[in-house]
Amino acid sequence: MKIALMDSGIGLLAAAAAVRRLRPDAELVLSCDPGSMPWGPRTPEEITARALAVARAAADQGADALIIACNTASVHALAALRAELEPALPVIGTVPAIKPAAAGGGSVAIWATPATTGSPYQRRLIAEFGGSAEITGVPCPGLADAVEHGDEAGIDRAVAAAAALTPPDVRAVVLGCTHYELVATRIRDAVQRPGRPPLALHASAGAVAAQALRRIGAAPAPTAEPAGALTVLLSGRPGSLPEAALAYAEGRNLTAVAPAP
Repeated sequence: MKIALMDSGIGLLAAAAAVRRLRPDAELVLSCDPGSMPWGPRTPEEITARALAVARAAADQGADALIIACNTASVHALAALRAELEPALPVIGTVPAIKPAAAGGGSVAIWATPATTGSPYQRRLIAEFGGSAEITGVPCPGLADAVEHGDEAGIDRAVAAAAALTPPDVRAVVLGCTHYELVATRIRDAVQRPGRPPLALHASAGAVAAQALRRIGAAPAPTAEPAGALTVLLSGRPGSLPEAALAYAEGRNLTAVAPAP
């Protein structure tokens, strides 16, 4: 079994780690294009072109499924990717976990890139899945870029700025960018108010990993022998995970398995 994941940068680490937890025996292909990161400020046409290039590189590795581990690419390029690659290669997009977050009502915040916050796409999701919850969009300028480069001070500044925009009575936060999942604990610590019930964070990595397995008819086997290889593609060429990836547990755990030759 070979599962490919794509993103502009290391935002794919959380979903890759989720696949590895469900199927330690699966081979992983991580295809990214860090030189063009971030994709958020680019035009939809540019995002689609970059996403297609990254996806084709992954598809050439003989993957059984492709996870678009990027919210921005899922918004702008999912249709184009499916049109080109399916049905031969199942393509799984990433959608912010608004539905489960809103299920309990109350105050919910969606942390996302400035381009996604307030976008027609996010408004449609809120209208469809928001129910009775009071949902606040929180733009997080600079957070994805700081996470990508392992910029500790930049992460602290961006998280603090977004926390200041988050309603004090919020009970749940949706992580609307895959990069944010790598610093979920820091986000929880910044938003959790003293005396309030424990904050719920809603991410997408686990759901997309499970969906990828369903699409290829594979059952989870978390106790399988961890024999899956790891292939990293940078702009279509064989490479290794950027050093910044090793700042996160997800990146360190992935490199514990020997790369493919």
